[in-house]
Amino acid sequence: MNTMTTLFGGLAAVFALYVMGGALRSLPPILRAVLAGLIPLLAYFALIIGRWPGLDVVAMHISVFLAAGLVLFAVTQFRRRSAGRLHWAPKLLIVFFLGLVVVNGSLLYLATKGLPGPLARWWLGSDGTAVYSGFSGVVTHGQAAAKAVSSELSQTQHESELGWQVEVVGLDGNDPQRVIQVRVKDRTGLPVDRLEAELRLQRPGAVEPALVLPLAALEAGTYGGVLRLPASGGRWLAELRLLHGGDVRYQLTQELVAP
Repeated sequence: MNTMTTLFGGLAAVFALYVMGGALRSLPPILRAVLAGLIPLLAYFALIIGRWPGLDVVAMHISVFLAAGLVLFAVTQFRRRSAGRLHWAPKLLIVFFLGLVVVNGSLLYLATKGLPGPLARWWLGSDGTAVYSGFSGVVTHGQAAAKAVSSELSQTQHESELGWQVEVVGLDGNDPQRVIQVRVKDRTGLPVDRLEAELRLQRPGAVEPALVLPLAALEAGTYGGVLRLPASGGRWLAELRLLHGGDVRYQLTQELVAP
């Protein structure tokens, strides 16, 4: 279940619960609004157990669900105080809130999945190849950035000196669950064993990985495991690390697109 489904589905649930709460005459309006926003929020928390979508996504659900309940409460109070047609102030409040939800939801979608394919090709142009428009992260300028570039160049030179032939199978595809196999050979074609292999999954621009998957040794020079992509979907960076004696000997990063 993706973020847009839970966000707008939860909004529909808030509205439905608020309307049903109106049948209970003894229920105060403010408590009715709080329960209408809180019940879908608790259901969302139960849904993401073991499938953490990120603090930004969770914070958006919290603010939208609770704000929706309070907007409904405010509209109800305005209707009770003024007879006849609804005043322009609550109408403006409703329009502002709906616009805020649409804008935030659109920005969240673009940050995780990028522009939809047809829109990306029309807006950015294409020569027939895929157009990637997801957020690729930022690099801070300064001494830390210079050290990072130097470390990357050093790592690349070290990998070139090793001469390892690394083949990764299973990362491509559209399935949320993928069987990964990594085959490692030295420059002479012999398998390289006694390595520690792991796959790190993180968002572009993120500092810490969202998931670290150890790859078990299947046979000489072959390591594997099952990668289960987070339910939040969107674009991810999968970083393969091969370690020996606690030191990283080989790194490979590939972009993944989760459904």
